[in-house]
Amino acid sequence: MKKYLIAGLLVAGFVTPAVAASEYYVAQDSTTHKCSVVSKKPDGTKEIMLGTDGFKSKSEAHSAMKNMTECKA
Repeated sequence: MKKYLIAGLLVAGFVTPAVAASEYYVAQDSTTHKCSVVSKKPDGTKEIMLGTDGFKSKSEAHSAMKNMTECKA
């Protein structure tokens, strides 16, 4: 019984950071110059990251995108 409890705690310890690590970024397409919210960090060639950090939720990223001058075209 102890083995299963310890194994379960170890699995939970490895899975929890992966789930909590999701971030959202404001990206601008380098050809069309349109802004969007993406869940993967932009590569810097096809999409350019706007701002310096990621956002914890999609709604935070959308709010930030509305205030960015690059996205107000």
